[in-house]
Amino acid sequence: MIDRYTTPAMNAIWSRQAKYERWKEVEVAICEGWAEEKVIPIEDLVEIQQKSTFTLDRCDELEKETRHDLVAFVRNLEENVGPAGRWIHFGVTSYDVIDTALGMMLRDSCDVLLDSARALREVIEDLAEKHEDLAEIGRTHGIHAEPITFGFKCANWLAELDRNISRIAAAKTDISYGKISGAVGIHAIVEPEMETRVLSKLGLKSEPASTQIVNRDKHAHLLNCLALMGAGLERIATELRNLQRTEILEVQEAFAAGQTGSSAMPHKRNPWNSETVCGLARLLRANAHAMLESVSTWHERDLTNSSLERVIFPDSFHLADFMLKRITTILRGLVVFPENMKANLRKMGDLVFSEHLMVTLVGKGLSRAAAYKVAQRNAAMAWEGHDFKTCVENDPDVKANLSKEEVAHIFSLDHHLRNAGHTLKAVRAARVVE
Repeated sequence: MIDRYTTPAMNAIWSRQAKYERWKEVEVAICEGWAEEKVIPIEDLVEIQQKSTFTLDRCDELEKETRHDLVAFVRNLEENVGPAGRWIHFGVTSYDVIDTALGMMLRDSCDVLLDSARALREVIEDLAEKHEDLAEIGRTHGIHAEPITFGFKCANWLAELDRNISRIAAAKTDISYGKISGAVGIHAIVEPEMETRVLSKLGLKSEPASTQIVNRDKHAHLLNCLALMGAGLERIATELRNLQRTEILEVQEAFAAGQTGSSAMPHKRNPWNSETVCGLARLLRANAHAMLESVSTWHERDLTNSSLERVIFPDSFHLADFMLKRITTILRGLVVFPENMKANLRKMGDLVFSEHLMVTLVGKGLSRAAAYKVAQRNAAMAWEGHDFKTCVENDPDVKANLSKEEVAHIFSLDHHLRNAGHTLKAVRAARVVE
């Protein structure tokens, strides 16, 4: 991942140095397991615990000969430990170490994402509460539909984020597994009981049915959860981009002093942060698809998963964390324009209350088709430039069925939005706290 889209928290997990540190942790834990089995002498274990060190440069030198990164790493540990180093990697295969370390890295990465997602949740919830009564026009197909509130829109984002938080929390549990079951997973050297003990020390559970690797359906599920979360963030970002359009301008990303919107047009204030999130969401979806392709392997394992995972695991977690933090920054500094919302809401006059007219007439005894025609013909006049409310008040079918007070009630914005606050309450009530 290029530096532009990395985060410090994910770097602490996915840098090559950090990955190799996890490998060392697993190798030492396996040696501790053998010592408990009375296979490795305690004095040799102490040597391994105290002297197991490596350098990336030396690993690179050794890999030129071995053409195998894990073997080069093990040899570097052996060199530094001395004679007791012969026990390092005893009775295990490369992916006993790599997949177990990977389980730890994926688990910890989920924790980072959950922290970032919860920080975003606080910001969205604050916006939903603050703007619970701020009326704006709701749009379907890009066209004015009926009034909503900006708080209602934010509460909708919040509900989706809560689902994505729950998905990642569940996926974290699902991915927190390792294996020390040998070359094809049959426990030919390491007993299952030892495997369980060692993995427990590392904060993992034993994969109940492994091959040479932990089966990749879990990993595919996790990356699809990340892709879903990315899609949710993209939905927020797409809405912000649309609401920032010049002819709408109901919200705007914060614009810092000295910030440049365009190299050619000094007046530009582009929603570039939101656009960045939309672009990166596509990578998360692509990576999820790539991981789905890795579920299938030849027999007990081939190498097709290895190369792509070196890219898509760190990249996906870096991108997901970056996107969460970027949306949080955008919403924390979001500029809201209530007057523009009000002006946009009034652009169609009272035409947006056409459903209330139809429903009220049905309640008075008209068939739905007849009531629809009354509302539609008056709406057609409004599209031609007439005032919809005035047309309705003068319509003979309306006069014959509704009082002036009933007509006034049809056009009450307060009545239309009376339940706008329900959504936030419902989202809070439905929240599952992990």
